[in-house]
Amino acid sequence: MSGRNPSPTWRLGARQVRRLGYGAMQLAGPGVFGPPKDRDAALAVLREVIACGVDHIDTSDYYGPHVTNQLIREALSPYPDDLVIVTKIGARRGADGSWLPAISPDALRQAVHDNLRNLGLEALDVVNLRLWGDGHGPAEGSLAAELTVLAELQQQGLVRHIGLSNVTARQVGEGRGICEIVCVQNHYNLVHRTDDALIDELAAAGTAYVPFFPLGGFSPLQSAGLTEVAARVGATSMQVALAWLLQRAPNILLIPGTGSVPHLRENIAAGALDLSGEAIAALNTIAAGSASVRT
Repeated sequence: MSGRNPSPTWRLGARQVRRLGYGAMQLAGPGVFGPPKDRDAALAVLREVIACGVDHIDTSDYYGPHVTNQLIREALSPYPDDLVIVTKIGARRGADGSWLPAISPDALRQAVHDNLRNLGLEALDVVNLRLWGDGHGPAEGSLAAELTVLAELQQQGLVRHIGLSNVTARQVGEGRGICEIVCVQNHYNLVHRTDDALIDELAAAGTAYVPFFPLGGFSPLQSAGLTEVAARVGATSMQVALAWLLQRAPNILLIPGTGSVPHLRENIAAGALDLSGEAIAALNTIAAGSASVRT
């Protein structure tokens, strides 16, 4: 790899990876459904991901469905030896593009096999079990039945490492009693900071935390304070939001998504942005007033 990715590293499963990765969700069509408008552009982004020194990609076979995994395979297979592909299971798409839970034992097994087939792999590096919670975030409840199925697939050699997504701290604890959990993927960003304590707990345990919607998701972060800090440091607001996450805790791995090569390069450049203590303090005040911020 080119080594252009300036971010530091953290352990993800059996690998040490650069903390700035890439999320493939935006490569599918509108609403993460159907094919991209420009297939060649999507393939170009994936190839630039590798050229930029990114060594972990987040995806799922329910993006599209099947679209992002098939694009990844077309663009990158045979895969670089140091590339970690992280996928997730626990959902399916309706014919109308709706997002539906798919957590029965048969559905989970089928999802693993679908990911294997469409990525062209014999074993998946990391699989996140995605729970559906209450529709707005995680909700308490046992995950033992679902996670046991995934652990069995791991024992069969189809899955190397297991993570959890959209879960509570209690569910993380329950999961650790069933198998090793190498990462937790939850909603977290500059203004959505419910998981502050969980992040610190995971850091102490050496476990990666991967925020989804690090830039606000479908409603990008907007804040006068964020804009002011970005102007002072000569960066974009989104670069500052990514840099804040990298400095928030050493175990945070980022997977910002984009379908644009220039935007990808802009995101990667955020890994070299070193925010001052004054800038961090100013950004930390934004969460207190986040009720007026679109997240």
